[in-house]
Amino acid sequence: MTDTAYGAFVPGPAVQAAGAVTGPLAGLSFAAKDLFDVAGLVTGCGNPDWARTHGPAEHHAWAVQRLLDAGATLRGRTITDEISLGLLGRNQFQGTPVNPRAPARLPGGSSSGSAAAVAGGLVTVALGTDSGGSVRVPSSFTGLYGIRPTHGLIPVDGMMTQSPSFDTVGFFTRTADVFQTVGEVLFGEDTLPATPVRLLVATDAFATADAAVSEALRPIMPSLRSIFPHCADITLAAEGLTVWREHQRRLQMIEFAATFRKWIDETNPRFSFEVGRSLALAALLTEADVAADRIFRGEVRSRIDGLLDGPSVLCLPTVPILPPLRDISLAAMAEAGGRIVTLTCIAGLTGLPQINLPIAETPDGIPVGLSLIGWRGGDRALLSLAATLSAIAPRVPA
Repeated sequence: MTDTAYGAFVPGPAVQAAGAVTGPLAGLSFAAKDLFDVAGLVTGCGNPDWARTHGPAEHHAWAVQRLLDAGATLRGRTITDEISLGLLGRNQFQGTPVNPRAPARLPGGSSSGSAAAVAGGLVTVALGTDSGGSVRVPSSFTGLYGIRPTHGLIPVDGMMTQSPSFDTVGFFTRTADVFQTVGEVLFGEDTLPATPVRLLVATDAFATADAAVSEALRPIMPSLRSIFPHCADITLAAEGLTVWREHQRRLQMIEFAATFRKWIDETNPRFSFEVGRSLALAALLTEADVAADRIFRGEVRSRIDGLLDGPSVLCLPTVPILPPLRDISLAAMAEAGGRIVTLTCIAGLTGLPQINLPIAETPDGIPVGLSLIGWRGGDRALLSLAATLSAIAPRVPA
């Protein structure tokens, strides 16, 4: 299938860089979200004025170079929501990629093109970024393995960052074995992972999900519980996950306002309505406005670190809704984004690793993702769990 079917790649001349002849990823292909530098090219970040006001990259981004050195061949750069500020995958300047698993629905963002390229079989692996959910959401919407790693685990050198205390390098694959191999390449040397002994099912997270999501996930829960020596149902956020969401929202907003302020002042760039609105609201925040949010984040991190010590993993729906239809209104987009962040804020605030498992779908074949959140630095254990659980995953079309 060619990219004309999915619109995953940034418009323009084809991009390719050969990987090393040998290595753990030799013979595989990958794509990189248009937030990662590729030497000699301008990193466009999904906005024409960003591309116009920045020069070509001198070096590959760290993650791009790491995959090339491991033998994978770069096949292209993928579309992103403008300057990565989005969760649904729409880009009014370059087009919205098609969701290969549900073409009438959005692919999820902001790593929309990367997810579309992998789900559509155009490449084996794709790099994405995740600040507020930008790998986890499209992984769920398109039926892929995807990870937001422990914050700071994978270097972000050569990647356009928007909210530094949230930004992570993530990736997508169709199969659990490739998922594990890519993780070993990007995580580098480390000790062997611990084996989680307890599954904690976040009942308040499941309570936020629409009926279609809950019904799709219910049949696979007994199989999931069966692989852990101990399981428990818990209420994760006594104060309510919507409270967590608002703390993350303000913290992320003040960071991306600072990131883009100088460029906006000097360039007066064009934005879609939803991105321009987000930036305008973010510009109104002051450090005093987020002082309580910073305290709350520290308290939550300590609390969840203690909860997962043992070690344990949290289980929750990746996204509480099905992927919205492509013709969704602006008002409905805002509502959908808010509901999504109610769950993605958990790993965002804590900086913990989270994987999406493509192990469920609706009766009409729409993917529904289940997530596991691990302890800080427990990324390899999550990849091992993905391999174990792959036996109960529906087959993803190549």
